[in-house]
Amino acid sequence: MAYLHYWEDFPVGSVRDFAPRTLEREDVLDFARRYDPQPFHIDDGAARASQFGGLIASGWHVCAFAMRMLCDGDLLATAGMGSPGVETIRWRAPARPGDHLRLRSTVMQARLLKSRPGVGLLLTRWEMHNQRDELVMTMEGYGMVACRGAHAD
Repeated sequence: MAYLHYWEDFPVGSVRDFAPRTLEREDVLDFARRYDPQPFHIDDGAARASQFGGLIASGWHVCAFAMRMLCDGDLLATAGMGSPGVETIRWRAPARPGDHLRLRSTVMQARLLKSRPGVGLLLTRWEMHNQRDELVMTMEGYGMVACRGAHAD
């Protein structure tokens, strides 16, 4: 596969905005039933009686939602080589069914790996906002990306 983006295409400070998507009620319920069946994620009555005042998406669902937005954006066209991990995840405000979520990704650090020639490491900050411009989630994590000319297409 010929990739469009390599490590050199992500300088420190570069920002990518990803197309907004709607968090559908059935997806919220399905994810929660399968992976995070807390009452405020799966039961309208219990959710209304909770501190959230209504049904909310699992924070883990919001993370997975962000990953899908990245993949649908440009990640699948990037010479990505996986991730050694995430530094922080913060759920700042509840994401609710029907919310229109948008994602912004900012490169915080970029360096070449001494131990793996031809591979760069990016520290990226993701910010997810809803349609009211409320910050829903922040995450900082690392991604490894092949350098241009170092990846066998």
